[in-house]
Amino acid sequence: MDLSTAALAAHVRKEFSKIIVGQTDAVDQLLLVILSGGHALIEGVPGLAKTLAVKCLAHIFSLQFQRVQCTPDLIPADILGGNIFQPADGTFRMNRGPVFTDLLLVDEINRMPPRTQSAWLEAMEEFQVTIDGTSYPLSRSFAVFATQNPVEFEGTYPLPEAQLDRFLMKIRIGYPEATQESEILSRYQSGFEARDFERAGLERVSKETLQTAREEVARVQVEPKLFDYIVSLVRATRDSAAVSLGASPRAAVAMMLAAKALAATEGRNFLIPDDVKAAAPPILRHRMLLKPEADLEGITPDQVIAEVLAGIAVPK
Repeated sequence: MDLSTAALAAHVRKEFSKIIVGQTDAVDQLLLVILSGGHALIEGVPGLAKTLAVKCLAHIFSLQFQRVQCTPDLIPADILGGNIFQPADGTFRMNRGPVFTDLLLVDEINRMPPRTQSAWLEAMEEFQVTIDGTSYPLSRSFAVFATQNPVEFEGTYPLPEAQLDRFLMKIRIGYPEATQESEILSRYQSGFEARDFERAGLERVSKETLQTAREEVARVQVEPKLFDYIVSLVRATRDSAAVSLGASPRAAVAMMLAAKALAATEGRNFLIPDDVKAAAPPILRHRMLLKPEADLEGITPDQVIAEVLAGIAVPK
């Protein structure tokens, strides 16, 4: 299937609607992540189809899919794999872990202990892993989509800032509207099975189509004044009175990449300020550390981002 990025985006939205009711913002953001070649942290309470959405994304793009269910006793070898001794011939055989895939779903990532969390850093940043001193490249399409529950804290470990910064976006999934929940019930009453993608008639696209779309995203033009606008937004998070640690330079790169992907999905080969403004919340919300007093006052990262966007002049 040979599609422009805008046509591809429309196709993905249509196919998602066969499986998931509503959640249009989350679907669009998942699409931007995959087009940008990044990773996503997906936050939402149980039962909101976080896992289902990632599996659906992998199916539509014909990507190899693996899942890791995180628990407090998970060790790095459970993810990366390792060399296993073969008594028959006295040699070691490399047993590849689930990280050797295209799209890796890391379920409840904040249940993973710190030592195992650190095993992700090389994979997410350099698209390779090192096992017993030997480096192994990962798939060109490798992407981590991690989920976490925002209201359950017992038995969890906060993600370190270094790891959070490696996620292109933090996508928040909320409850559907009442009419959408009724539609979900109606589908199930009619025999719908969310996990049966073949029965739902999902139409796949090839991995080559995804690569072509990524190349189109890379060709989106960015005016120098938009470089300055993106940098101003990122630097403003560091100057906010509510923030003790602002967004890094990596956030500026991520914002530009996501904004370019958004422009391409709308059929444009040039960036506009609205692309940047739309990309800012999911790009920045996990890259700021609020001061304790701001937390006590109920200030949220999204409120800080809204103030930053309102306080920076939009380039003409």
